[in-house]
Amino acid sequence: MATCPQGHASGADDYCDVCGARMSAGTPGGGPASVPAPETPPAECPVCRAPRAGQFCEVCGHDYAGTGANTPSFPTQVRWEAVAAADHAYYQRVVGAGGPDAGAVSFPPYCPERSFALEGEQVRIGRRSRARNLTPEIDLTGPPEDTGISHLHAVLLAQPDGTWLLVDPGSANGTQVNGRPIGVNVPVPVGAGDRIHLGAWTVLTLREGAP
Repeated sequence: MATCPQGHASGADDYCDVCGARMSAGTPGGGPASVPAPETPPAECPVCRAPRAGQFCEVCGHDYAGTGANTPSFPTQVRWEAVAAADHAYYQRVVGAGGPDAGAVSFPPYCPERSFALEGEQVRIGRRSRARNLTPEIDLTGPPEDTGISHLHAVLLAQPDGTWLLVDPGSANGTQVNGRPIGVNVPVPVGAGDRIHLGAWTVLTLREGAP
């Protein structure tokens, strides 16, 4: 009895009467046909599992020779922070412009820097409010307290590429980035070294670095 290429025993020697596959030509007397050996799966990169081709992986650059010359290095996640401080020059500009409540807010004689880690998809900036059950991630309640800052003054929005957008949802006294006022609900890109002014004397400086 003949054997088809798929390994079935067939009573016919032209087409397999089990699966219908054509019997291998050249098998004398309808003898058993040779069954093809199973294909060997292609080798994979041990790092990213991409199909192997050549000495270096085309996807991640791994060196199959083991020299380590092109072994990929994956950067560590960048740690962002906002550093809050008092800016006397900005305070003088606010008072000079005669803004709302400018005369009622005094510049603090001592205000140590405070650092806030930027984590999550959004980071709210403002002052804590028990009545509204609001505790922003960057809580500038103090002391000392800049009462010119709204309870929800601004929001930092994380982007997929690791950058940030700043949005002022409608604060009472507005927000400035590097000395320029931003519009309400208009996202503004911000990054390392940018200075965000809000309230009567508060400045937030964005910094990035390894965790």
